[in-house]
Amino acid sequence: MPYFDTASAAPLHPVARQALQAALDEGWADPARLYREGRRARLLLDAAREAAAEAVGCRPDELAFTPSGTHAVHSGIAGVLAGRRRVGGHLVVSAVEHSSVLHAAEVHAAAGGTVTEVPVDRFGAVTPDGYAAALGEGTALACLQSANHEVGTVQPVAEVAGVCAEAGVPLLVDAAQSLGWGRVEGGWSVLAGSAHKWGGPAGVGLLAVRKGVRFAPQGPVDERESGRSPGFVNLPAIVAAAASLRAVRAEADTEAARLRVLVDRIRRRVARLVPDVEVVGDPDRRLPHLVTFSCLYVDGETLLHELDQAGYSVSSGSSCTSSTLTPSHVLRAMGVLSEGNVRVSLPIGTSADEVNGFLEVLPGAVAGVREKLGVGEPPSVAPVAESLEVDALGLRCPQPVIELARAIGRVSVGGTVTVLSDDEVARLDIPAWCTIRGHAYLGESPAPGGAAYTVRRLR
Repeated sequence: MPYFDTASAAPLHPVARQALQAALDEGWADPARLYREGRRARLLLDAAREAAAEAVGCRPDELAFTPSGTHAVHSGIAGVLAGRRRVGGHLVVSAVEHSSVLHAAEVHAAAGGTVTEVPVDRFGAVTPDGYAAALGEGTALACLQSANHEVGTVQPVAEVAGVCAEAGVPLLVDAAQSLGWGRVEGGWSVLAGSAHKWGGPAGVGLLAVRKGVRFAPQGPVDERESGRSPGFVNLPAIVAAAASLRAVRAEADTEAARLRVLVDRIRRRVARLVPDVEVVGDPDRRLPHLVTFSCLYVDGETLLHELDQAGYSVSSGSSCTSSTLTPSHVLRAMGVLSEGNVRVSLPIGTSADEVNGFLEVLPGAVAGVREKLGVGEPPSVAPVAESLEVDALGLRCPQPVIELARAIGRVSVGGTVTVLSDDEVARLDIPAWCTIRGHAYLGESPAPGGAAYTVRRLR
């Protein structure tokens, strides 16, 4: 059964499995002790730190191991904000950061700090000018992911780091999605990573803090990991994480080239094989293994279930799932279609046959979901009015857009359809529908029980 969700968690790399087993036998003692077993454990920890630091591109004494990538992000943000509190309490983040960064920003704002979100374009990328405009005299820290976790867009980290350096502001980079593919270039100040993203065991994060960055660890501290991650380290998992990072890096260039060809195939063929689909994210400046697309008139949860039944494990940023009634903050910030969203992220070793099999299954799965929702080609009828109002109150994604599609042919060219909806997703998906179908979105206005979204028919 092909697993196509390595952006959430990569399968354990064989090297990680071997290193983990060996370290369970050799690295169980306290590496802070001076007896033989402790010294042996310390040698393993030091070797793992050196290997990880080499992969990151920092000094070993700048890198600490944490219990997770999220812990590394939270510790990194809190530590720099506290260390630079005399500068000010202003934090800058991009609108598409991982939730771990945004949650830390929420905590900072609740404590009295200020937060600025830098917008992104329709590909999900920030601009250095956007960061330059957001930075100010009281800015203590800026954050930017190296690559987006939902759509794969690679961010201009080096350029943004240059802008931050000119302003005297440290830059924290969440490198969870890209670290397995290579170093993060540019003059970043703090970097966080997560082992389960590159085939290491879950429960190991990396936090690198450059020398010279003012950093004050928050919460109780001890003598371990430079005071940045208290408590007894999970040495076997750390050894396995460092070993797997070195292993995936050794094959990264070859695998990236091979997987990029397969992802390009998905990007091209999905657009041809599936009607009314939007492939999102930057087509060129992106991670080599990840592609995301959204399908009109599709319930995302049902589509993922159909693909799972067909043997393919994928994920979604769609709002149409049981876990959320709001669209992904990434898709919302990009202004792209969210309904029927599918993220495919290929693990190392994925074959062309597996990708071809997915492409054979996908069109039928989408068509089946649309059929269950009663979506079909609207009958050709003569326009009946210059304007229509569609009551979609109480209907959830993707039903308001389906009702809009049924109504648009009933008004004459130049006429308008107004959709009444109390589903927040309509605010994103109706404009996206207009872009895909070639009509004009005129905006929204308040309406009893929800909002009114008006569309002008152009063809």
